[in-house]
Amino acid sequence: RWLPVLRRRCGMAGKRLSGTGLAAEGRVLRAVLYVYHSRLLRHRPYLALQQVEQCLKRLWKMNLVGCIETLAGLIPKQNTPQAPAECLVPSQPMLETVALKVLGGCKLILRLLDCCCKAFLLSVQHLCSEEFILLNTVASGLLSRLWFVIQYRCVLQSLISLYGILLTSLRLVSETQQMPYIKGFTFPSDISNFLGVNVSSEVKKQKARMLTTKKPTSWLKKLFPTMPEAVSVVGKKRRFATCTSAVKNRNIPCPVDIGEPVL
Repeated sequence: RWLPVLRRRCGMAGKRLSGTGLAAEGRVLRAVLYVYHSRLLRHRPYLALQQVEQCLKRLWKMNLVGCIETLAGLIPKQNTPQAPAECLVPSQPMLETVALKVLGGCKLILRLLDCCCKAFLLSVQHLCSEEFILLNTVASGLLSRLWFVIQYRCVLQSLISLYGILLTSLRLVSETQQMPYIKGFTFPSDISNFLGVNVSSEVKKQKARMLTTKKPTSWLKKLFPTMPEAVSVVGKKRRFATCTSAVKNRNIPCPVDIGEPVL
């Protein structure tokens, strides 16, 4: 009964981890760091961006997606209508390896969200000081999108859900045949205690900090003259605003990028 649930949650976690949004934001981040490497070696937002890039690099190098897909491939796709005396299940060493990697992935993604939040606050702070306007504008937009992609796609939540069914599977398999592979480590029954924080409250706290940050409106008004408020549109259409001063001689509405992810 738990095999279909395990296969479904493996597919969901792998799909959300290997999404195009997360990979695209990572490529843009590496390109920004490459362009500004020789100019801003000691700039605080740049150093914070390097920490974000390091977390992303470690997440890809641990090959969490490949390990989850390997586990999903070991689960039989169809069950016979009659309950057999024996059935094929993933071995205890395989379940322990994936569970350990999921725990490390959760820790790493939580650290990545925290680094994104701190780097975003630093970028906005230097924007208010009118320092390196171009870099900090790009960095603040990039970091907010990366944080939003991880949170919107529920990457961390899917891994936590996968760990719950992995722990149940590990207990059932170990009761059938004892083959311990990872010794000297006890898998936590409550992942919140292992992570050290309540995930939902921590994410809400980070979101509140990012939304209540002082906005650099003084120099933005110089670059972009006053614009009317965006008009809400019925349905799923994007919000648009008319750049009146920039297009005085044209009656063409100018879309304003407010940091929403591109579908």
